[in-house]
Amino acid sequence: MTSSALTAYQAPSNPSFNITGDEDCLFLSVYAPANATRPLPVFFWIHGGGYGAGDGSQDIGNITRIGGNDFVSVVIQYRLGAFGFLSSDEVHQFGDTNGAILDQHFALQWVQQHIHKFGGDPRHVTIAGESAGGGSVMLQAMAYGGMIGDSLFENAIASSPYLPMQYPYNGWQPSQAYYAFAQAVGCFPGRAYGNTSTTILDCLRQAPTDVLQEANARISGSGTWGTWAFLPVTDGEIIRERPSSQLTRGQVNGKRVMSGNNAAEGTAFVVPDISTDRDFEAWVKLEYPMLTASDYSQIFNEYYAPAPNTSSAYPHATCGDCGGDTAVKVGSFIVGPQQRAYNLYAETTFVCPSYWLAEAYQPSEGKAAYKYQYSVPAAPHGADLAAEGLQGQAANVGDDFYQAFTTLWANFITEGDPSISNALANGNGSVSVNAASEWPVYTTEGPGAYRMLNLNETGGMPYSAQVVSSAANATQYEGPGLMNDIQETDAYTWEGGRGARCEFWKRIGSRVPE
Repeated sequence: MTSSALTAYQAPSNPSFNITGDEDCLFLSVYAPANATRPLPVFFWIHGGGYGAGDGSQDIGNITRIGGNDFVSVVIQYRLGAFGFLSSDEVHQFGDTNGAILDQHFALQWVQQHIHKFGGDPRHVTIAGESAGGGSVMLQAMAYGGMIGDSLFENAIASSPYLPMQYPYNGWQPSQAYYAFAQAVGCFPGRAYGNTSTTILDCLRQAPTDVLQEANARISGSGTWGTWAFLPVTDGEIIRERPSSQLTRGQVNGKRVMSGNNAAEGTAFVVPDISTDRDFEAWVKLEYPMLTASDYSQIFNEYYAPAPNTSSAYPHATCGDCGGDTAVKVGSFIVGPQQRAYNLYAETTFVCPSYWLAEAYQPSEGKAAYKYQYSVPAAPHGADLAAEGLQGQAANVGDDFYQAFTTLWANFITEGDPSISNALANGNGSVSVNAASEWPVYTTEGPGAYRMLNLNETGGMPYSAQVVSSAANATQYEGPGLMNDIQETDAYTWEGGRGARCEFWKRIGSRVPE
């Protein structure tokens, strides 16, 4: 493996601009068993961080161990912020937009050429990531119009695939971020939007790196709440369309996908002061300004939330699809208008992309998809990493669940099928046939359509604690007494008709845009 790899410049840096990271960040690390007797499958990890933060320091030791040291792992880095996602007419004409996505693509090409030297089998590569890493997996699945087949990878795991608004490369938002960045560097001569001379870009290329990084830190923070300013764009080249459009037609690379989301994805990405219906409606119009009056009317109707039936102020857990309170009005942290906003943002940005990605890999096209939701309380964005063998095991993740969930991933990497043994899926439980032992392929037609697994636990001792990706406390549960609760459910009717809401967001995708 490589050692002491330099990390990419982060966005934003600290206020005093004590710069960390390095522009020379395109390192990857390879972890391989010492005594392999055959070419092994390859696990290719893409880190998250909103496309503006993060690095390749992910600890993949646990998933490797639980997977029986039966695959080679590759952990990559890519350029972040303005260094990876600067976009405008000028950049598109005289440089490269989506540079970070190209970095990832190049790393996949490197694997094809060199991974055999480490005992890896380039024919059996699984790309995986969480959050922006999961979004990157989605974009690599869509790369070049989904026309490169399985030449770079055969399987994909997208955990909470992050889909912020994806504008055209020369759209208003990325262009304004470009000009603001140029002005912060001292390279903006006052030319109007649509300038296609190379003056600004040439100036940026000649600017000192520390000046560029300071500008990156300043401008990255100008994005909407919880979002950086520099993000992937539709460029007509490596990213040819919006996901809501291309995925609908099933134009994807690879053969199989495992796509998942968490139960409470939105808490870190929404302003925390939405206390009335009027606040909610104002937030929607500010967050999604290009929608029509009809769009807004349908949103306010679909995400209407009367007082919840529950007597608990902050319950987790809705009953999913049993006819009671749903995530539209009840969440891990709060109820009412704030939860409406949390759930709406979660669905548009993480949940529906996970649905659309699964729908793109249909058996009728010779592909396969497996869909899940991670629901262990409180299940905010990022919490699943502590149950997938990609972080240290959290207190609210029981040993049985940790072993089962990590093995689901490992089996998908090595076999292309995440199903695990009934004994492992049950843990201390006694379900005769656990759904995880016969994980159904996700389809959109027929009597077995829209089947997904809800991955949860029961039992344990309650405690209240602040959780990752949220400033709020939530009730969680720790051992002893935690038991696996893995159930098959209908993803379409889940949470009061989530499938229909995702169809709605798909229909208006050009106006979001996503």
